[in-house]
Amino acid sequence: MSTPTMHHRILIIGGGSAGIDVAARLRHAQAPDVALLDPADTHYYQPLWTLVGGGCAPAKESARPQASVMPKGVAWIKDSATAIDADNQVVTTGTGARISYDHLVVCPGIQLDWGKIPGMADAMDTPAVSSNYTYATAPKTWELIRNLRSGTAVFTMPAGPIKCAGAPQKIAYLAADYWRQQGVLNDIRVVLVLPTPGMFGVKVFADELERVVARYGIEVHKNSELVEVDGAGRQAIVVDHADDSKQAISYDLMHVVPPQSAPDWLKATSLADPDNPAGYVQIDKHTLQHTRYPNVYALGDAGNSPNSKTGAAIRKQAPVVARNLAATIKGRPLPASYDGYASCPLTTARNKMLLAEFDYTMQPAPSIPFIDTTHERTDMWYLKRYGLPALYWNLMLRGRA
Repeated sequence: MSTPTMHHRILIIGGGSAGIDVAARLRHAQAPDVALLDPADTHYYQPLWTLVGGGCAPAKESARPQASVMPKGVAWIKDSATAIDADNQVVTTGTGARISYDHLVVCPGIQLDWGKIPGMADAMDTPAVSSNYTYATAPKTWELIRNLRSGTAVFTMPAGPIKCAGAPQKIAYLAADYWRQQGVLNDIRVVLVLPTPGMFGVKVFADELERVVARYGIEVHKNSELVEVDGAGRQAIVVDHADDSKQAISYDLMHVVPPQSAPDWLKATSLADPDNPAGYVQIDKHTLQHTRYPNVYALGDAGNSPNSKTGAAIRKQAPVVARNLAATIKGRPLPASYDGYASCPLTTARNKMLLAEFDYTMQPAPSIPFIDTTHERTDMWYLKRYGLPALYWNLMLRGRA
């Protein structure tokens, strides 16, 4: 007996910030029959996890019931996607249901590939290793930072696109500033491992971050990556790509960030970019429409547009997808274009932040009039701690930001 197929005119895969924002915008525009496929009970404001790990915010503040953010009038299918047949316009779910669609929006988020670095997953269960990239472990990061009084602290970042690419640095600065306040920073060797040749991809922000690491005395290993973890022996194996040399760094605390990619099930679909092993959805970087399936759009972390994967990028992408999808439904030319805008609120101290805003040109793209955000500022800290969460919960998730 075949599994029955339900049908929706517009189907959105993913109930994170991208999916909720687009769904809300479509409902504001009176789009009929919008369904959202997502199994989660809880919705998280993930940018707060850096502050949780730094001891500057409670974890519970980042979580709300998923039902509380679901836009009214949207059919919530509480299930997960496991396959997309784009040629026949059918999505298969984890329970075996089949959902056909006229138009599809793909935004299931990004996959944390803990197993890609030998020893990393096991090391997460040891007393000296943590990560701010999960709700469960961000509080552990703070416990490790608070309890360290001497020794070596290692902070790592993987190569390739990751969500919130500034997060691996942010926690290092929050920790170093805490240790400075406690009078123990001089007793701690702080090591920051970056795969990039500079501190940041935009020079003006990179220059400011060079001043920050100099202030804390942080030892930066550029063009370098963590390639193996010996959790029992507390050793991080780091490769320097400049000469392919490896060194073992003994640590007393390590904050790790796993490599990331599109969800495995998405990689296996015809929507994935065939030239990118990470499997992100192949879209036009300006219209966010799929390059081969005009009834499919993607945004957020799962798209292959070459912007930084941040919540701020989604805030600019969501209205583009909503407007262009509406035009596609009506058979009209696409009216909206995304310029690659992203921002990275870099916490450089426990009361300062550098707001790095840029677009596809990789030049500063400031959005706040009369304020120089190319330098760390105290007022920007309050934006990060209080302003941006309020914007997220009260405007962005309601399709109003």
